[in-house]
Amino acid sequence: MSHFSDTLTHLRRKAGLSQQQLADGTGLSRSAIGMYETGKREPDIYGREDYAALCACIYAHAQSRGIAVECFQSNHEGAIIDAIQEADGMFDGIVINPGAYAHYSYAIRDAIKAITIPVVEVHISDIEKREEFRHLSVTAPVCIAQIRGHGFESYTMGIDLLAGAKQ
Repeated sequence: MSHFSDTLTHLRRKAGLSQQQLADGTGLSRSAIGMYETGKREPDIYGREDYAALCACIYAHAQSRGIAVECFQSNHEGAIIDAIQEADGMFDGIVINPGAYAHYSYAIRDAIKAITIPVVEVHISDIEKREEFRHLSVTAPVCIAQIRGHGFESYTMGIDLLAGAKQ
């Protein structure tokens, strides 16, 4: 299962923003998730850029929108659940790529359902155009949206969607 790495990125309030800037949505907090093995595992599907490039893409996009980000990656379901639960009340939203956990982790689904902040599920590849077992996501129904098939841009689209939902 280690080849299905998962990343959770917390986008947190930017230090020093005024209350007005926070009200305007410029200091939104969110999370994004990506796969650590990106660039190594099935590059024809997931691309050739690695996890560091994914984080750099997320950081640059968020910075251009006045949002501070923090990346978290774990191969362990329990650590991902802990991060989701810790984000509630501390962050304004989560963008998550649960990887293979999307297809069977009712524990991650329940963690997402239990929190009060919005969550967007993203996938680098289009899971609807892959093997049949990947078509079902048990986590997507408890998210406000699912974005798939846009490579790293899936993450930036998730950030933008949450920014719009927060405003």
